[in-house]
Amino acid sequence: MAVEKLITQHIDTWTSALQTRSTAGRGSNGRIDLYGIKKLRELILELAVRGKLVPQDPNDEPASELLKRIAAEKAELVKQGKIKKQKLLLEISEEEKPFELPEGWEWTSLCEISEINPKIEVADDEQEISFVPMPCVSTRFDGVHEQEIRKWAEVKKGYTHFANGDIALAKITPCFENSKAAIFNGLKNGVGVGTTELHVARPCSSELNPQYILLNIKSPNFLSVGESRMTGSAGQKRVPKSFFENYPLPFPPIAEQIRIVETFSQLMTICDQLEQQSLTSLDAHSQLVQTLLTTLTDSQNAEELTENWARISQHFDTLFTTDASIDALKQTILQLAVMGKLVPQDPNDEPVNVLFERVKLYQLNRIRNKEIQKPKVIDGFSLPDISIPETSVFVTLNQLAFVTKLAGFEYTNYLKLDESGDVPVVRAQNVKPFNLQCNNLKYTSMDISNKLNRSSLVSPCLLMTFIGAGVGETCIFEENRRWHLAPNVAKIEPFADLDIHYMNIYLNSNLGRSEIFKSLKATAQPSLSMTTIREIVMVIPPLGEQKRIVLKTNSLLSICDNLKSRLQSAQQTQLHLADALTDAALS
Repeated sequence: MAVEKLITQHIDTWTSALQTRSTAGRGSNGRIDLYGIKKLRELILELAVRGKLVPQDPNDEPASELLKRIAAEKAELVKQGKIKKQKLLLEISEEEKPFELPEGWEWTSLCEISEINPKIEVADDEQEISFVPMPCVSTRFDGVHEQEIRKWAEVKKGYTHFANGDIALAKITPCFENSKAAIFNGLKNGVGVGTTELHVARPCSSELNPQYILLNIKSPNFLSVGESRMTGSAGQKRVPKSFFENYPLPFPPIAEQIRIVETFSQLMTICDQLEQQSLTSLDAHSQLVQTLLTTLTDSQNAEELTENWARISQHFDTLFTTDASIDALKQTILQLAVMGKLVPQDPNDEPVNVLFERVKLYQLNRIRNKEIQKPKVIDGFSLPDISIPETSVFVTLNQLAFVTKLAGFEYTNYLKLDESGDVPVVRAQNVKPFNLQCNNLKYTSMDISNKLNRSSLVSPCLLMTFIGAGVGETCIFEENRRWHLAPNVAKIEPFADLDIHYMNIYLNSNLGRSEIFKSLKATAQPSLSMTTIREIVMVIPPLGEQKRIVLKTNSLLSICDNLKSRLQSAQQTQLHLADALTDAALS
């Protein structure tokens, strides 16, 4: 299949195969990887170096003739003392050849056609030259690099040497896997030095096309085999020089090399355009979803909310087509829930002030029994800038729940964490939004947990990470056995019969999150004090409405989860299609 047809006939597959990254990058779509277009680029590159990108021309001079001239030029350079004589090169065996070559091509290697890791000589220590650290080496297919200017005296020792026209490849992980490479050009006074984590090849003939060589050392097959040959410890693995200089290099006639590079560049431009169109489309889609969802939270009354929801529901299948859009929908549901817009108010509900009487009574009993201390009164707290139903009230968390943690001295002096034991210990890594993760647990003894009873977990409560990467993340503890707090998780133990699931919904909503983070300590490790947590302003509706909100929210979030599951299944199918197209084109 011609490459042009491969692109145009399967354009939907290439542009719709998306993958969600675990960590966000730049931009509103930083977590989305355009997997299909990435695979298309890799396919075009692999076709290029296998002789399947452009047709062969029987009138081209065979590659063997060019290799003879390169060998002659190299022998002359050795004779003149400009380069060292190499050891006898071993012939490439059939087992080493990764694929069959077209007519007119030959197998060679970088050590056969170039000088590996050459040196430069500069007579004047004050002469300015180029300096290229690893951040200046790009992953681009054209080999363009950035540079700094240094005096020769500053950098002549301890760095890799190169000159204009040299080809370099990063040898250390993850730079190698990311295909960081360069064709040095525009160097100050024609020479430069740089990071020691480079292998460098200096072509022995001006007839060589460095752009074609660059495509080879960036090809998926080269990178895959190179990764398997890496040596060294984790995080410090490197591709050995022997792999770089000896790996079989498919070598076409020089005229075909030029055609390959030109066609490859044209196709990369098309891929750039497809990528930009996809990103623009994703950005527009994201903005549209956000705008429409905002109309829901901005609705002034039930009638307007129904109207706005009807407008969205008509286009549900086209609006919620990415993980991000479904997450935005879930967050909108949570926001509507805590604003009192998700379920209707019922005048027959027990008034919220009656609920508070029970809460106060329960709190007083715990104070009298010396289970907890009397909380400080928080005066003049600022209210969130939202409208809530007349049946709901704003109240600080310390009026609703007992908030505490494991004190630092208790952890240092008493709590010892083991791989097994009587009492599981919940750490920050176990607390995720809405979800207590019961894997990778540590344990302590029952004796120690009893001694530190205040920070034990024996009844349903909320858990909140108050320091570190997951600061502010909240879930419910409802286990039927005794657990204990680690020193980075706070417990929020509601008084009386407040609906703990409603409180969890609130603290995971945008409104709740903004309250949690309004007084975040901006330290090296972001943290929340217990006072900050106690000062969180909550919206509390009547108990009957809390329970209706929980039922409705859970029902809608379940629909969102099912939608996301089907979406991820469809995305996986698109990824498999992109992989299958790539395999078919190379077979």
